[in-house]
Amino acid sequence: MILARLDNEVFFKKAFTDKVVFKAFVKDIVGIDIEPETIETEKAFQPKMGNIAFKYDIFAEDIIRRIVIEIQKVEYDHNFDRFLHYHLQAITQQQRTSDDYTVEKTVYTIVVMTAPYKVHSKTKELYKDEVLISHLNPKNLLGVERKIFNHELIYLNPNYKGKDTPQNYRDWLDLIYESIHNPENPQINFNNDGIKRASEVVGYENISPEEWEQAKIEVCKRQVITLEREEERNEIAKKAILRGFDNEIISELTNLTIEQIQQLREYFSNK
Repeated sequence: MILARLDNEVFFKKAFTDKVVFKAFVKDIVGIDIEPETIETEKAFQPKMGNIAFKYDIFAEDIIRRIVIEIQKVEYDHNFDRFLHYHLQAITQQQRTSDDYTVEKTVYTIVVMTAPYKVHSKTKELYKDEVLISHLNPKNLLGVERKIFNHELIYLNPNYKGKDTPQNYRDWLDLIYESIHNPENPQINFNNDGIKRASEVVGYENISPEEWEQAKIEVCKRQVITLEREEERNEIAKKAILRGFDNEIISELTNLTIEQIQQLREYFSNK
């Protein structure tokens, strides 16, 4: 069996909009059973709220829960902020009038990050966690959590394999990682029915010519974004070099390595 890469949006959506895969994934990651009427892609609320045009990669809900699944293929400095906005949007959208502030549905947002994290621009720290979970529930002064809201924002990043990661997370993290790094001989848990089904959905033999074409377009888009990002960082580095900043400060500003910055210094000095 050869897997299509799950860091490609086309194949990711193909896998996780399959109802069997979706329900199994949510059960393993969030621990709940959900019976969605529909599973949508590129979901947008109308009328939109605020000035940001939110679109959710995968969106589903039943009478008491709302599930959002997002894939992020390129690591940006603003990713944590971005998906906090997505999460809060899915909560606040449920309250449209000043007469009733009740939020009827608990929101679970699951973000799949397929690129390694970079140094965080605010904290200057490099996070190496496979699983990060954020709750909105308040705590008292003794640190006891009061389960009032129960909304959850979950980040999954398969690039950091932790020995203490529970099996329910491990199965899906391995599926994503292996599809990217070892697609021809994936070491995944076929005893998990959801994993088995997902591997069948994105097996090479089940990808249509149209889906391959769409996937190629997605790859081209990502390459363009990456090039634009590199050009932006190089331009920032150039300005910082010309203003006399040292390599360490420029590295913090751009996430370029010291060696890359030195190469830029030599390039600009020869022009």
